[in-house]
Amino acid sequence: METRAAEALSLSARLRHWAGAGRHALVLTAQFALDIALPTLCVSCREPVSGEGLCPSCWSKLSFIAPPYCTRLGIPFVYDPGPGQLSMEAIAAPPAYTRARAAVRFDDISRTLVHALKYQDRTDLAPPMGRWMARAGDELLRDADALVPVPLHWKRGWSRRYNQSATLAKIIAEQSGVPMWVDALKRTRPTEQQVGLSRTERARNVQGAFEVSPDRRGQIHGRRVVLIDDVLTSGATVDACSRALLRAKAASVDVLIFARVVDAFKAPI
Repeated sequence: METRAAEALSLSARLRHWAGAGRHALVLTAQFALDIALPTLCVSCREPVSGEGLCPSCWSKLSFIAPPYCTRLGIPFVYDPGPGQLSMEAIAAPPAYTRARAAVRFDDISRTLVHALKYQDRTDLAPPMGRWMARAGDELLRDADALVPVPLHWKRGWSRRYNQSATLAKIIAEQSGVPMWVDALKRTRPTEQQVGLSRTERARNVQGAFEVSPDRRGQIHGRRVVLIDDVLTSGATVDACSRALLRAKAASVDVLIFARVVDAFKAPI
């Protein structure tokens, strides 16, 4: 009786194993067929690639930002002026935040990556983009108590289904060990798209549009915050967010972005 029961259990286990192996083989076959029918394409030039993201040619065209740069704004200099130098922009119009760092210049390749993540559901691009940001912002992250992504208004968040800044912040949190407070900052009113607006219009568009969530004010008080966003153009959005965090008594606010607009020539003064 016991022998028959053991044989039945053994047969049952073998059948489950064969069934599992069969399912695995079907999944592999389906994936292979899908790869043939729909090969992975470079997000920029649409050439087939063996992995995901960029082909080697487009990867080589990404313009990573490295020193020398303005210690305040992270704007790259055309030559090395020595440590601690500020750009003309940092002196003429100092921002509310303390320091800003970006992974890459905003150009055709980085624009394509940002738009794919932001508008085309290409969340598979977030891990490499977030890792590049974590590397670029290493000095900010070493001092940070929390990461706070720039928020979307709930209406825009509902239509997009996710916040690209929060998606990047999650990757950076995993890389750095700095906690992310996704709900620390909220957008109190819908704003126009910043694209196409002048610098003055951008600042007016986001003025007073952000505030710290009431249940997060106690946590923000006295903390060193790193604000996370995808692109910095005029800096109006991150400046407005920084002011909201500082009103809530954050000890300091730094800014870490994926790509920033850089004029052709920048010189220190």
